[in-house]
Amino acid sequence: MNSHTPSHRWRTIDIVIASIIAVTFSVVFWAWGHLWNATDAAFAFFPPAKTLIYGVWLVPAVLAGLIIRKPGAALFTEAVAAVISVLLGTGWGALVIPQGLVQGLGAEIAFAILLYRNWKLPAALFAGALTGLSAALFDFFAWNGGTDLWEYRIPYALLTIVSSTIIAGAGGWALTRALAPTGVLDRFAAGRDRTLV
Repeated sequence: MNSHTPSHRWRTIDIVIASIIAVTFSVVFWAWGHLWNATDAAFAFFPPAKTLIYGVWLVPAVLAGLIIRKPGAALFTEAVAAVISVLLGTGWGALVIPQGLVQGLGAEIAFAILLYRNWKLPAALFAGALTGLSAALFDFFAWNGGTDLWEYRIPYALLTIVSSTIIAGAGGWALTRALAPTGVLDRFAAGRDRTLV
């Protein structure tokens, strides 16, 4: 391996940071779940539009991928956040755990397609879009099976992808970029290669 080829081996710091991101966002998930349930009336005019706020649940996958830059980071972080959110108490029960795995897998696939070498905004948007797609596919069958295909499930899926691309993709990229100059990411390529984030 030459000096320009990044190592895909996980370090202790990688596990620690992925876990911190997961724990932090599991608390965010808990709060976001309450907001989600409280907005039913606001979106009564078109219920699938509620998914415009869905992307918050997908941020950890993209953020961890952009910071840690190792295979498995997106999947691990989103899955751990899902498990902890269940332990904190969620109205959706244990089904949130496989849901988190599927959501993390979407971002993981995006970073894998890019060979874990591209960390710029388009890569983040791509990861956001794919984690939104994976989330939408899971929900299509797990949560929305009894709803109308064209009036609910298709718009729900499309708006989930839009939300995830913007909130998880662009938001994850912006958060990484904001953290880099602070020095907290200096033990990661995301902190050292500030022109790349």
